[in-house]
Amino acid sequence: MLRATRTALVAATTAALAVTALVLPAASAASGSTATAGSTGASGDTRAAATPAKDPAARTLGELGRRAGVRIGTAVDMSALAADAPYREKAATEFSSVTPENVMKWEAVEAVRGTHTWGPADDLVDFARDNHQLVRGHTLVWHSQLPGWLTSGSFTPGELRDILHRHITDEVKHFKGRIWQWDVVNEAFNDDGTLRDSIWLRNLGPGYIADAFHWAHEADPEAELYINDYNIEGVNPKSTALLALVTELKAQHVPIDGVGVQGHLAVQYPAPHDIADNLARFDALGLDTAITEADVRMVMPADATKTEAQAEGYGVLLQGCLLTEHCTDFTVWGFTDKYSWVPNTFSGEGSANLLTEDYRPKPAYTALRQDLTLAGRH
Repeated sequence: MLRATRTALVAATTAALAVTALVLPAASAASGSTATAGSTGASGDTRAAATPAKDPAARTLGELGRRAGVRIGTAVDMSALAADAPYREKAATEFSSVTPENVMKWEAVEAVRGTHTWGPADDLVDFARDNHQLVRGHTLVWHSQLPGWLTSGSFTPGELRDILHRHITDEVKHFKGRIWQWDVVNEAFNDDGTLRDSIWLRNLGPGYIADAFHWAHEADPEAELYINDYNIEGVNPKSTALLALVTELKAQHVPIDGVGVQGHLAVQYPAPHDIADNLARFDALGLDTAITEADVRMVMPADATKTEAQAEGYGVLLQGCLLTEHCTDFTVWGFTDKYSWVPNTFSGEGSANLLTEDYRPKPAYTALRQDLTLAGRH
């Protein structure tokens, strides 16, 4: 198992990556996240000077990650997977795990109450099996992308609880034995550390979170169960509130296995240079952690300074994971700008992924390869 290699690797990786932090790129002050702080930075020049292992260019991110004790994954756009051969080839060969961008969300699997559409999600699970990849399930409980029949219906709290229970049970049982990790509860907090005002909190109270984990565990006792959120990369009110919640859940013997740190950064904000300190807090509770949705966007047009800062942002996230003993995986939210969600969500921003629209690697891709190569040699 990957975890068996991590204890021995972390101490050596700490020393090795510390060397790369001695000289930061000139753009480091421009790199970062929308509301967080984070871990050790990395110098592109220092990494480039390192002597690579035998034929590293022939190794994928997934293979380099295996050597470093961490799985490297990507979110997958199913329309692109079906229609774009270069996209499909890269998704099949570069990564060791996959996450569905949308096809496992509630509005996708049950747009009509009681009628399930599993086909696209099953296709992804089959694709992963054929390519020896693991699957992260995303997501069971969220305030967004809910079916219209649910959001527009008039349900009592008891009815909503039964509906949520049935949804979690149906979906987890459908994929039982085929999902490595589930994002059970997604984005439950506001940035100030209060719980988000959602259909679930308003009607069911904060206990819906513990219930969701119990129901998911009952449906598939072998799947690893995560709570997932954004702007929790560094030590801040939101990550500290989440720490308090998972501490309470653990004390109540709720079957929670890990915390997913999304990692949506932007070069115009400070990078999360205390990420390793933050992840260590969850490590100390006996929880796994993962970077689950990494990308680093920029205000367009892109230029060399922004691209360098982007590479540092990706490096900060990966290094935080590599320096945390029980950080299991690092997933990018898409790998090519051709299918990025960013331009449609953040006006005037884009170029957030590791590869250009025509699949050329950016400095960020090289930075991840170099950090993984360095970690894997120790």
